Amino acid sequence: MSHDLEHKALADYLEGHSLKHTKQREAILEVFLGVHGHITSEELYQRVREKHPQIGYTTVYRTMKLLCEAGLASERHFDDGVTRFEIEHEHHDHLVCTRCGKIVEFECDMIEQAQQDIVKRYGFRLLRHRHELYGHCPDCQKRDRTLR
Repeated sequence: MSHDLEHKALADYLEGHSLKHTKQREAILEVFLGVHGHITSEELYQRVREKHPQIGYTTVYRTMKLLCEAGLASERHFDDGVTRFEIEHEHHDHLVCTRCGKIVEFECDMIEQAQQDIVKRYGFRLLRHRHELYGHCPDCQKRDRTLR
C-alpha cells in the first residue's frame, strides 16, 4: 500500500516547522503506517529494528510525538498507564479489557448523536472528546468461568 499522502504531510509539517527531513523519520512513519490498531512505542521500536537496526528507541519515541503533532498519529492513554499510538483517522470509541489489555474500536451513531444533543443542551462548544468503556472481554470472561 502506498502512503504517499502521509509522507507528503510529514514533509510539509517538517518544512513548516523548520525541522530536518530524515530517512529515520520516513522509515518510522512507514513502519507505523503498517500497524493495525494500537501500538506502544516499545512495540513499534521492535518492528522498526527488524528493518532498520541502526534506529534507536529515543528516535522512535520522539518521532511518534512528532507524528502526533503533525496530525498523523494519536496518542492514547488507557487505565494501564501505557502510552499507545494509533493512526489518526475518523473518530471512534474504545472498549478496553482491564484484564488482558485488549482494545476494541467501535463506532456508534446513537452515542455520537446523544453527545451532540447534550453539548447543545448545555450550550457547550465541543473541542474534542474520548469515550472509553472498561470491562472484561469475552476471552477473559470465559477464562473466569473455567477457573471457577
